[in-house]
Amino acid sequence: MKRTPFLAQVLACALVSTGAQAAELQVLSAGAIEPGLKAAVAAFEKQTPHTVKITFNTAPELKKRMDSNPEFDVVIAPPAVIGEFAAASKLAETRANVGRVGMGVAVREGAQAPDIASADALKRSVLAADSLVFNRASTGLYLEGLLKKLDVYAQVEGKTTRYPDGASVMEHVIKGKGNEIGFGALTEILLYQGKGLKLVGPVPAEVQNYTAYTAAPLASGKQQEAAQQFVSFLAGPVGKPLFVAAGVTD
Repeated sequence: MKRTPFLAQVLACALVSTGAQAAELQVLSAGAIEPGLKAAVAAFEKQTPHTVKITFNTAPELKKRMDSNPEFDVVIAPPAVIGEFAAASKLAETRANVGRVGMGVAVREGAQAPDIASADALKRSVLAADSLVFNRASTGLYLEGLLKKLDVYAQVEGKTTRYPDGASVMEHVIKGKGNEIGFGALTEILLYQGKGLKLVGPVPAEVQNYTAYTAAPLASGKQQEAAQQFVSFLAGPVGKPLFVAAGVTD
């Protein structure tokens, strides 16, 4: 019989003993951590009386949602975005470092995998590809900069397709043809692996980029106590391993 970790039991008992009332938390989150966050939410709901509703957006869209005076209780975003929200006095003081996500390369199932063993190999592969697919969010912005750094962006720009989010990238690659290469957050690629998509691997270590994600309660949130509990839970002994298992590393 599998036992609940001792610290998890302590947390659950503490919440029950304080007579915590059930709250519905509204969470605004970047999409790259979706698999880990969904697993953590399921565990949180199992151990507390609270429920959690998640709205996923790309990092640029998070800013627009926050500017529209949203009724969210918690936001999860890259540190730079969190810093902007904090500077505008939109956040409470609690913070939790959820983890970081690297960038990966994907092709449709059955397609030949490109050589990405090194930065030079990656450069040759993107030049040889029929088309490149990536997003306009954090991962795509970094990739665009990397292609410029490798001095190939001008040569490949005409064969690139960009989407607002990672999910659209993966769906495009699955339905694509020819020698097409997709780029995206490793966590997003893993969501589609076995569904018509194949993970080739992470981009080479020398050009890898990790996007970190931080959770914070909103100062204007209606469920302050539950939001604080949730943010602490994400970085705690139960929540953190669920992110790691989903590819969101420390």
